[in-house]
Amino acid sequence: MLKISQTEYDLLRRHGEETYPDECCGVLLGHFDDGGRKTVTRTARCGNVWLDSLHNRYSIDPKELIRIQREGRERGEEIVGFYHSHPNHPARWSETDLAEAHWIGCSYVITGVENGRAAATNSFELSGVDEAEKRFVDEVVEVGG
Repeated sequence: MLKISQTEYDLLRRHGEETYPDECCGVLLGHFDDGGRKTVTRTARCGNVWLDSLHNRYSIDPKELIRIQREGRERGEEIVGFYHSHPNHPARWSETDLAEAHWIGCSYVITGVENGRAAATNSFELSGVDEAEKRFVDEVVEVGG
């Protein structure tokens, strides 16, 4: 389960609207709770550095990711997941999304953006024991607070 405040949820959805028709991307910071629940305390917008096909691919600069992770640790936060948008495409993971996901145990939130407006937002936990067995599992999102 992924728990996120209404404010942070709205921010990540708005990010998808602002970057439309390109994909947006960002990091979810917070805490892993007992029982496997993740609580998001902050979202961090990232620049999409995938230059060849911004409308259907994203990539976060590793230097930006390290900076976000370091700053989060200074505040007592961990990376609990990532988010991105799917312009004019459903909020479901693609084979490319799975191939590019490497943080087992983290959430991957996808917002479908239809004609510039955020539509469905879904979350998927990357499960498995290693790269060879990784898979996405639908995850409940609790929005509030």
